[in-house]
Amino acid sequence: MKTRIALAQINVTVGDFAGNVAKIVAAARAAHSDGAKLLVAPELALSGYPPEDLLLRPAFYTASAAALADLAAQLKPFAGLHVIVGHPLRDATDNLANGHGNANAPIERGVPPVDTFNAASLIVDGEVKGTYRKQDLPNTEVFDEKRYFAADPQPFVFELDGLKYGVVICEDAWHASAAQMAKAAGAQVLLIPNGSPFHVNKEAVRFDILRARIRETGIPMVYVNMVGGQDELVFDGGSFVLDAQGELVAKLAQFEEATAIVEFDNGTPLPAAIAPEQSTEAQVYAALVTGVRDYIGKNGFPGALIGLSGGVDSALVLAVACDALGADKVRAVMMPSRYTADISTTDAAEMARRVGVRYDEIAIAPMFDAFRGSLAEEFAGRAEDATEENIQARIRGTLLMALSNKFGSIVLTTGNKSEMAVGYCTLYGDMAGGFAVIKDIAKTLVYRLCRYRNAATTFATRDVIPERILTRAPSAELRENQTDQDSLPEYEVLDAIMRMYMEEDRSLAEIIAAGYAVDDVKRVTRLIKINEYKRRQAPIGIRVTHRAFGRDWRYPITSRYTEPVE
Repeated sequence: MKTRIALAQINVTVGDFAGNVAKIVAAARAAHSDGAKLLVAPELALSGYPPEDLLLRPAFYTASAAALADLAAQLKPFAGLHVIVGHPLRDATDNLANGHGNANAPIERGVPPVDTFNAASLIVDGEVKGTYRKQDLPNTEVFDEKRYFAADPQPFVFELDGLKYGVVICEDAWHASAAQMAKAAGAQVLLIPNGSPFHVNKEAVRFDILRARIRETGIPMVYVNMVGGQDELVFDGGSFVLDAQGELVAKLAQFEEATAIVEFDNGTPLPAAIAPEQSTEAQVYAALVTGVRDYIGKNGFPGALIGLSGGVDSALVLAVACDALGADKVRAVMMPSRYTADISTTDAAEMARRVGVRYDEIAIAPMFDAFRGSLAEEFAGRAEDATEENIQARIRGTLLMALSNKFGSIVLTTGNKSEMAVGYCTLYGDMAGGFAVIKDIAKTLVYRLCRYRNAATTFATRDVIPERILTRAPSAELRENQTDQDSLPEYEVLDAIMRMYMEEDRSLAEIIAAGYAVDDVKRVTRLIKINEYKRRQAPIGIRVTHRAFGRDWRYPITSRYTEPVE
């Protein structure tokens, strides 16, 4: 018998129960009209993912239960359609058994949960027919599920058209036990709702993990991932189906909402559309666009403000913002000083023209002179140094934040990961803003993304970034004849050392053994250490690597430890 299964790759919002219900119902309506008997929605699709400490509020579970009942009622007209939907669950029975008294009892923070679960329920003809509770709770990288949920090592298998389907949730599929337990309970197909955030090479990792489960169980798998941005996380979708041999038979496009149908014939998935693979640059650029679009859109900002310098970092941020929001919602402001080269203002204005945004210039020289005059007596007898450079950056930050306050648009900061790593940035200056678009993008990748965007045929416009921005030496332009390499190693060296030390946890000795100079290694790693205090005060930004500064990186600010070179 043939059964049509719908993969609901949707973009949900944390806490928007009504909006998320509407998304699931719309996907179900489309699936039902296309003859599907089964629809799979992502992990915690009802509440959005991850809800974080909202999960410590009993009222959140009450709202989730009400939304689940509402969803079931709205799905009733789709007769015979089986819907798997993820949601947070607080079990009132367990509350009573553990002496809590009722489902609205306070949740004790720091106490291992016993009655709250990451769940997925089966809804048929307006009724919840059964519920699976996640078994393996991730507590690595950006995940902290043991803070919120209890594990429940029980399988959930249901029958449809003579075939038995097992449900496991996201992390469960990264371990052998849950899938094997489902098979032992009779599952012939595995359904896997996911909230799996993007990072570079994540798609390949998913395939490797799922194929390992197939080798162990010998059953096909349906993997459904959400799409969209949630604070610093971006979910890339890329939902797929693997047959019992681990061969890819269907795959949805990354970073796009879709409800796709895959037909199964007696448990064997039939070939369907397979979205083409994207390059690393294409995936990362799409992640940035998605992150900006959803952070600004879901939080209700009317638009974005960018301090445009004529340099490569702000050029990339401007391109991303325009692709995410449309040029009419983006404003660029050039704030030249006496150290700003003429080509910087020329190139900034030219790029603004190419992308079609409002462009303004506000000279900071009068304000800089006023600051220096006010501080002249205090600074008497001391040579000019980074203090005066930072004053200029802080004037620019103040101007951008003033425009943000007045017009409501959010300031997008333009600092890259290389600069954030070594502190080549100014507190309350170029770090001032609401969202750090390229916070997890190394400088060398910045250039690759700019080249990608200029050449990409998927956009209405090409060559939006003037060539000279990509070829001239990078500079903060805060003093005469300044370049970044006056203060930093070459970016190819800096980025490699940063990657090995910060992302790969390699020792100093290993990095040196890889061919990098001892002085460079000691210098870069020391700068990473002493600038932790700055990074803690930076705005959140989009995560695109498996280890970004933020949730992934938890180093103390106050520390006297120095790693030996040997």
